[in-house]
Amino acid sequence: MKYIKNQDELITARPEEKLRRDIIDIAENVLDYVNPGLITRKIVQLNDNQLIIQNKSYQLTPETRIFVIGAGKATFPVAKALEDILGKKIYKGAVICKKGEKGTLNYISLYEGNHPVPDDSSLKGAQAVTTILREVRSGDIVIACISGGSSSLLVSPVPGVSLDDKAATSKILLTCGANIIEINSVRKHLSLLKGGKLIQALPPGTHLINLTVSDVIGDALDYITDPSVPDTSTFADAQRTLDKYQLWDRLPHSVVEHIRKADSQFETMREDDLSHIDRQDIVLLPADAACQGAILAAKQAGYTPLLLSNCFEGESSALGRNFVAIAKQILQDGHPVSRPCCVIGGGETTVLISSGFKGEGGPNQEFALSAAADMQGMKGLVVLGLDTDGTDGPTPYAGGLVDGYTF
Repeated sequence: MKYIKNQDELITARPEEKLRRDIIDIAENVLDYVNPGLITRKIVQLNDNQLIIQNKSYQLTPETRIFVIGAGKATFPVAKALEDILGKKIYKGAVICKKGEKGTLNYISLYEGNHPVPDDSSLKGAQAVTTILREVRSGDIVIACISGGSSSLLVSPVPGVSLDDKAATSKILLTCGANIIEINSVRKHLSLLKGGKLIQALPPGTHLINLTVSDVIGDALDYITDPSVPDTSTFADAQRTLDKYQLWDRLPHSVVEHIRKADSQFETMREDDLSHIDRQDIVLLPADAACQGAILAAKQAGYTPLLLSNCFEGESSALGRNFVAIAKQILQDGHPVSRPCCVIGGGETTVLISSGFKGEGGPNQEFALSAAADMQGMKGLVVLGLDTDGTDGPTPYAGGLVDGYTF
């Protein structure tokens, strides 16, 4: 399977053609390594009337119904794998994917939502998911496929906050320099579904299986699949985010008043609130999986891998410059690793956009262009910034590939 569609454009008749081809091949292997559909097929089995998920078995009686719900940029391949395995055993389902998702589902309704800023389509998909969950009875099985991007794809604002106000808040949060944990501490407290609230009305005895893909450093479940697990954030966390980034005067009035009021009825769910549900939580892919895949792929391609960190945070532009500084050291004296080598890093970086500035891009494109600006004229070096879910920021691109002749 070819993941990167414009390979010829990126490689052919370009400077550093061999290095470009090698880094694209490595990236292809990484994307195969982190394909959530392939992982799902490995851990989910159906043997007659027994559903086995990882190390847990569920007996399927004639009365047992299986529901599949989900939202996120990596949700479709998981849902497709579940259909291939379970087929007609799926009673009903609804998943929300990013607009433009290619593919069809036979037993699960497929909805498209807007990302990274929610719109009416995100609201429609959320309504479909909640409608299905109202049919669940005690003893039924609910498989939740939540992944990165669900915060804008599965949307139901609290009373008093309009969808437009929530969308405006998302835009500001995404460009103020806040990290994903800080952003989600605010988003959760503007939602009727996030922070475990999606599943609070499930009847006692429901079997809930979370199949999730992590895009958050540390793989904290309440930040990677927050609609369907207990939460640890509070209104106080949301208030601290607004304080830290001086957002009290920038966000819509309805949002500011809701966060300031901190009404306990809109607080997120704690473990005790969801103890009536039999829950199995599985992280299909941890946040560091892509880095581990890159190490293996680099070795196979004949390069010595050097993992700097899989926990990078902060400004994308600064990280791009840092990578080039390390590359210069390697080119000059072979430290901290000798050539041919592949320097690897991962994490969740941010882009700070000044008020009033307009442009297109995302953290990985920012990383790559920042690197390109610092490596002008350098030979024997290419830099790739790649978002493994296929979209970098609010663009149709997954990242950027540069060399010493890009500028």
